[in-house]
Amino acid sequence: MTGMLFSRAHPWLRRVLRPMLDPARRYRHAKVIHAGRVALGLVGLLTSIALTTGIHLPHGEWASITLLVVIGGLQHHGNIRKKAAERALGTLIGAGAGLVIILQQSYFHAPLLSYALIVIACAICAYHAIGKGGYVALLSAITIFIVAGHGENAIADGLWRAADVLIGIAIALLFSFALPLHATYTWRYKLAEALRSCARMHTAIVNGAGFDRAVLQRAMVLQGSLLVQLRSLMPSVAKEINVSMEQLEAIQHGMRVSISLLEVLAATRPRVDDELAKAFVRDYLAEENRRVSAMLIGMARALTHGVVARLAPRGTCSLAQIAGTVAPRWAGYVSLTLRLSEEFDDLRQRLAAIADRWNI
Repeated sequence: MTGMLFSRAHPWLRRVLRPMLDPARRYRHAKVIHAGRVALGLVGLLTSIALTTGIHLPHGEWASITLLVVIGGLQHHGNIRKKAAERALGTLIGAGAGLVIILQQSYFHAPLLSYALIVIACAICAYHAIGKGGYVALLSAITIFIVAGHGENAIADGLWRAADVLIGIAIALLFSFALPLHATYTWRYKLAEALRSCARMHTAIVNGAGFDRAVLQRAMVLQGSLLVQLRSLMPSVAKEINVSMEQLEAIQHGMRVSISLLEVLAATRPRVDDELAKAFVRDYLAEENRRVSAMLIGMARALTHGVVARLAPRGTCSLAQIAGTVAPRWAGYVSLTLRLSEEFDDLRQRLAAIADRWNI
């Protein structure tokens, strides 16, 4: 929707907005943009104070607290929506349980029963706090105390406090749309960085000259770090661009397998001082190595610049016909090269299949 509005804007307005809407610049200046968005959120904080104070909403401070909790520590738009949804669900569950406790206290006047119900409710929340719904369970337990206190709060107070929290969530969501920092941008540029690193490692391995195992080891450590960062982004990316986690997992798996194959390829490559091996690599593998390198750089540039055409096929594999006919001493190296080429080609196809989603 943002792209559609941008394309319809006046040319001079597009020139002014281009730096703010360019994905590459928004990725590089993510901290500055997040600070600006939180500043806008503080305007929202003043809005929530004015709103709750102007209409004399009881316990209005909880709207402001919720606003800061939802938007303050999250820079990605997908995370904000996710946390807001989880907080809304936890609020509703906790408010419902808190109102039940208040009702029984109002009708039966049994403080000990109220305490027992609070303990049971918190134990149930603690049981579910370890696992996928941990944040919802924690917020449910907190909201029970916000709404019910120790069971002595009035029903009206409990209802107003629950309403204040929901108001804070709504305001946080409203201000989260101000220059949203999509996790998809970070995922794209981190993945492009990993692919460029693969291209550098592949070139060093197949050329042989200047090959340094210590440098390769440091590159592998960097790749492992990038894979961890990519995995942490995947849930938010899946929500932002509406793709399944299975599709992102397949891309992540392809990267992990390819990096492992590069490490094995480095261990089995022909010796630099072996003239026959150098001639074999030059005569039979040079074309395929160039194709793999071009494919990696093409994927990285497609992710960085959004040029989906760079994901087009880079010819066909030239090793399939000779893989079973080479001398035994080179068969393993050729098979690994063939497998690596197939893995990168599969990765290219998976990126191309969802290019219309991540190219935002």
